[in-house]
Amino acid sequence: MGLIELAVRASIAFVTLLVLARIMGRKEISQMTFFNFISAISIGTIGGSLVINNTLSIRNGVLALVGWSAFTLLMDFLDIRSKKEARTVIEGQPRIVIKNGQIMEQEMRKVRLDIDALNALLRQKKVFSIKDVEYAIFETNGKLSVMKKESKQNVSKSDMKVSSEKKPVYPMSTEVVSSGKINYVNLDKLNMDEEWLQGELQKAGAEDVSDVFYAEIQKDGSLYIDFKQDTVH
Repeated sequence: MGLIELAVRASIAFVTLLVLARIMGRKEISQMTFFNFISAISIGTIGGSLVINNTLSIRNGVLALVGWSAFTLLMDFLDIRSKKEARTVIEGQPRIVIKNGQIMEQEMRKVRLDIDALNALLRQKKVFSIKDVEYAIFETNGKLSVMKKESKQNVSKSDMKVSSEKKPVYPMSTEVVSSGKINYVNLDKLNMDEEWLQGELQKAGAEDVSDVFYAEIQKDGSLYIDFKQDTVH
């Protein structure tokens, strides 16, 4: 393939992709769902093949791009017009991963979300303790929507006309149990031992640490516990 042909192919691919991206709209970028992700990768692959694969004619490459884009637009149209069941098949559905302050382990497994990833998504929402969350919904685009408990809503002290709370014992909430396993490193950092933790878990009704999905020491020194058995309906 000569330089001139390469330049022509690159120019045609660029212009075609630009036009098709404008036609398909902003959803491909701003609301990346599972189907949009597949669509974007496929269109990008076809565009790359059009540029460097000299066995693929320019005509066939452009037709492939237009055809795949048309298929994407058709699926988006069906998504808008179709019933809930069809939309679920195309894009999936949001999953409630925290409900009434309790972690929904089964829902997390369905979306392949572990506790570390959940905590990371919460921190992006400026939530540093699961105990502060009333509801958390894992959206189809991979983002997390969070509703804090009423007592944790952002209200200024002047609005509430209350004095400052007592100084916290720890700077932030710290994980001590994850998926039924004790985090000994964090316990040591907090100057706590396993015996104390086991005693607190038993007081809360846990026969063994394996019964606990997640537990963390709050800033005030109290222990937040989420059991493996979801009891919220």
